[in-house]
Amino acid sequence: MGNKKYSDKITPEEILADYPYPEENLDEIEDLIAEHELVEGEEFKDLKQEEITEGLEEGLELPEEIELDDPVKMYLKEIGKIPLLTPEEEVELAKRASEGDEEAKKKLIEANLRLVVSVAKRYIGRGLLFLDLIQEGNLGLIKAVEKFDYRKGFKFSTYATWWIRQAITRAIADQARTIRIPVHMVETMNKIHKVTRQLTQELGRKPTDEEVAERVGLPVERIREISLMGQEPLSLEMPVGEDEDNRLADFIENKGLSPADYAVQESLKRDINELLNELSEREREILKLRFGLVDNQPRTLEEVGKLFNVTRERIRQIEAKALRRLRHPSRSKKIKDYLEE
Repeated sequence: MGNKKYSDKITPEEILADYPYPEENLDEIEDLIAEHELVEGEEFKDLKQEEITEGLEEGLELPEEIELDDPVKMYLKEIGKIPLLTPEEEVELAKRASEGDEEAKKKLIEANLRLVVSVAKRYIGRGLLFLDLIQEGNLGLIKAVEKFDYRKGFKFSTYATWWIRQAITRAIADQARTIRIPVHMVETMNKIHKVTRQLTQELGRKPTDEEVAERVGLPVERIREISLMGQEPLSLEMPVGEDEDNRLADFIENKGLSPADYAVQESLKRDINELLNELSEREREILKLRFGLVDNQPRTLEEVGKLFNVTRERIRQIEAKALRRLRHPSRSKKIKDYLEE
């Protein structure tokens, strides 16, 4: 969670720290960018302008260990043929694009496809194929063209870099997660991010979890749990040490869930229990036994019937009725949010 008090300049890293799901807060982010000078962050300080403006063969060298298959080679060759834009041409296209000119949008996108490759190569080895990284980055570039306001005066390449990086990191995180963070939880996360920034500016320091909890109106434990959900996962293949011969996975023995996935799982359990509370006590206990929600040991209809001193058929009827109630859209939506699309 981002807790820095912004200076006159702001980096993509700072924005992503405070808005890990920026598509939920586009207006706020646009205001933030308008109030501060958007600059390349530490991770992109070596993203030299010639990598954006020179031909791919000369200015966009990839690591030697990366083996490119034919589709990638063909793609790099094709985008290397696309003429680059002068600053004046960029502004003119951006102006036309903002007025709905689809051809201008297309040209602005095509002229910056090399920038996507420049950014994407920095995420090689984090769980997605190079071509997939490029494709995800291209989606970010398209969004940048849709959202860019040339009247605010900052370079399109800097603005686009942020959107490209956001799209790629989000894709990596989504690919790595077994449980997706639900939409309603994203809204709460963003509220916590916003309150944390406000308190940081008011207090001149990072607020405590207790201070954030009081302002948001949630228990401290809930604040900590939700904060864990927003942590960006690390690649187990990332090099560790000066020689970079070891991987992070080599030092990890714990085979349990990551803190973020554990927090999501705990939140899911809580929502399931809240859902079950809408049933009668008998229905609730029968479902818990049948699906092993208490001890991870599902019981058969006959076993549950013996516990309640009724027939297995009666247990089946009660279970079916309870599940029908839970499947109602007004109740099931909250749980469906956790499932992979």
